[in-house]
Amino acid sequence: MDFELSEHQRAIVDNVGRVCAGFDDEYWTACDQEPRFPHEFHRAMADAGWLGITMPEDLGGAGLGVTEAALMMHTVTSSCGGYSAASTLHLNLFGPHAIVVHGTAEQKRRWLAPLIAGEEKACFGVTEPDAGLDTTSISTFARKVPGGYIVKGRKMWTSSGQVADRILLLARTTPKADCARPTDGMTLFYAALDRKKVEVRRIPKMGRNAVDSNAVFIDDLFVPDADRIGEEGRGFSYILDSLNPERILVAIEAVGLGRGALARAADYARERVVFGHPIGQNQGIQHPLAERWTYLESAYWMCLRAATLYDAGKSCGAEANAAKFLSARAAFDACTQAVLTHGGMGYAREYQVERLFRESILLRIAPITEQLVLSFIGERVLNLPKSY
Repeated sequence: MDFELSEHQRAIVDNVGRVCAGFDDEYWTACDQEPRFPHEFHRAMADAGWLGITMPEDLGGAGLGVTEAALMMHTVTSSCGGYSAASTLHLNLFGPHAIVVHGTAEQKRRWLAPLIAGEEKACFGVTEPDAGLDTTSISTFARKVPGGYIVKGRKMWTSSGQVADRILLLARTTPKADCARPTDGMTLFYAALDRKKVEVRRIPKMGRNAVDSNAVFIDDLFVPDADRIGEEGRGFSYILDSLNPERILVAIEAVGLGRGALARAADYARERVVFGHPIGQNQGIQHPLAERWTYLESAYWMCLRAATLYDAGKSCGAEANAAKFLSARAAFDACTQAVLTHGGMGYAREYQVERLFRESILLRIAPITEQLVLSFIGERVLNLPKSY
């Protein structure tokens, strides 16, 4: 096994890093506090060609794997932007995967090319207030009518809905009670976000405020047949295609967030002088930071292990879930220690670590909880009885 990045992979890291370097702490603080979407950062990444890193080459993408996307997103999240920067781009990498795999040639041209060019933005409409992670219990319903569907329902925690042009929308087309299996009867659409029929209501939240999260209310939205992805009733299986890449990317973004916070803490510990010497000389400061490094490092390699397996076409569910679990914990602990290292100044906005800390808790909650990760590993790896 080769633990060294290839020359091409190092070039990705270097070039993405140069784009990110153009957006400093002041920029990201403003986006967080106003709050506003980082349109300039999104545009810069699109102009540099990074929004299509995993997209087909014939549509303007790079056609690269999840490993390269992971390296890119680790670099993005290690920058001043933290998890807000990652969330600005995240959906472009895993969200459209169902379109790449199951969309028609016409749909790919119509939908993916504008995403790659940064001309359109998309949001992800799966989670619902009364279903949560129990996706089979969603109630948003798409009723068949001539030429398409009429959709009515609610979605929750839809990121970037305030700025999105389209929504990747999972809805029932057959009631759950009428299906042979709970996973049957759901259909996936890539619908235009018609604001006359869809209310997108921003949710005030703790962190990652540059990228909005929303409650979405859909009232008789017409979606033409041409905007349905694949076959009716098979939407749940199409969504599953995106889950492992999503886990891997969220995981390595968490590592990047933690490493960014750790670097700030180490810088402060070298520079802050108390009682005649830098506080980083004290083992009480030094050892917790060193310990945080070890956990971030181990999580990073689990992420790359999962990505390598995925790109090789091998089973990676356990590794992808383990990477998400380890990385989220390591990031949260690193961001917490960064605040503590700064002492009172860690509570101030000036040193940025409070912003990274507020972002870090999200990674332990979404897109899947720690408890469900452990249940997956208990059942699928350890062959224990299903616990829920």
